[in-house]
Amino acid sequence: MGFDINTFFRDLSIMALPFLFAITIHEASHGYAAYFLGDDTAKRHGRLTLNPIKHIDIFGLIFLFVTRLFGWAKPVPVDFTRLKYRKYGPAVVAFAGPLSNFFLAIFSAILFHVLTSVYFSPVILEKVIKPVAMMLVFSVQINIALGIFNLIPILPLDGGRILQSFLPLNAAYKYSQSERYGFLIIIFLLITNIIDKLIFPIINFVIRLLI
Repeated sequence: MGFDINTFFRDLSIMALPFLFAITIHEASHGYAAYFLGDDTAKRHGRLTLNPIKHIDIFGLIFLFVTRLFGWAKPVPVDFTRLKYRKYGPAVVAFAGPLSNFFLAIFSAILFHVLTSVYFSPVILEKVIKPVAMMLVFSVQINIALGIFNLIPILPLDGGRILQSFLPLNAAYKYSQSERYGFLIIIFLLITNIIDKLIFPIINFVIRLLI
């Protein structure tokens, strides 16, 4: 099958906006959670914003277009030593990202059902409603995928931060040493399709519930 430039740009136009909004909400939520808990590092770095340009990681964006489901943004800087709750503050900050994605997925699903339940003229349906509906479907997919993927208990993913916060001090310190290998572990799990077998069924189940 040959490369279709029109299909590529159509898919790009549908995927880009929901993805940018998803990663922007995710990273900004980390920053705001940290700010409310006493750390203004993200604010000082200009990351308490919904401007996607401040959050885009070009490789994470490319990875999204390759996998059609996973991608990432530049991590929001957080000084965990400045949080009010030193023990569980990092877990709150970490969970804020996936939680924001879940809320955005639910909101997108509601808009999708409302939009597809209203009658529109054939021209408006074809030119406007269908592309918007496709964006909303992808918004549900990418936000559920990002939210669940980031809850995998591997550092530096959010799930790893959450797990680390609930471990005893000595175990948490030892667990923190695994962060240097975290990206390699994630790549290994992706290449071997272990994530596909463990995570995709959950992602697909939740998406089917919403759409």
